[in-house]
Amino acid sequence: MSPHVLVLGGTTEARELATALAARPGVRVTSSLAGRVSRPGALAGDVRIGGFGGAEGLAAWLREHEVDAVVDATHPFAAGITANAAAAAATTGVPAVVLRRPGWRPGPGDRWHMADSLAGAAALLPPLGRRVFLTTGRLGLAAFADLPELHFLVRSVEPPEPPLPAHTEVLLARGPFTADDETGLLREHRIDVLVTKDSGGVATAPKLAAARQLGVPVVVVRRPPLPEGVTAVPDVPGVLDRLGLSSP
Repeated sequence: MSPHVLVLGGTTEARELATALAARPGVRVTSSLAGRVSRPGALAGDVRIGGFGGAEGLAAWLREHEVDAVVDATHPFAAGITANAAAAAATTGVPAVVLRRPGWRPGPGDRWHMADSLAGAAALLPPLGRRVFLTTGRLGLAAFADLPELHFLVRSVEPPEPPLPAHTEVLLARGPFTADDETGLLREHRIDVLVTKDSGGVATAPKLAAARQLGVPVVVVRRPPLPEGVTAVPDVPGVLDRLGLSSP
């Protein structure tokens, strides 16, 4: 029987992995998307949209669809999905791999301030600046709603969910962005502090280079920890090797 791999996706790496798996003879790949983006791009293999109903629902799906391996290639901040995937894999005995792109690291000239949460990031802002470029996604912006003295430029792919800060301008855009684009944006909106999650990857990293060039401080929200006993693989070749599918 052909091996069936479930990819919990939504990231660039998940898309690359689905393409690589589909190119392996005899491998069946299903990509699962949470459905938070209204127009996801085309994916190799089968695609399902929506949640599973927690760890128990995912475990039932793994059994019903005879999944041979599950790869958690979700966003580094999708902690709930990661926990459910680890629990479902442990319950069913299905081998599991976590694919996580490496996080960012500060370099010379960076003015980073680390936070453990969005609320922690909000608490750091008042002494750092008054015009904030907020690039933490469309969820959780209520953490910044109690800062009426600040002006926020919020960038996300989909419209952000309320409540929003009192003084908010929304910019709907999808990366990748160039360093020149980001530098121009920071100058145009007179941004004096940037807030981001440690998503890692190259698609949105140019904003960090722009902040460095302009001397803008950056508040970086740390990634949530992985479940106990779970380790991550940093790239698609590493996942393929872990699954024993390195050769097409």
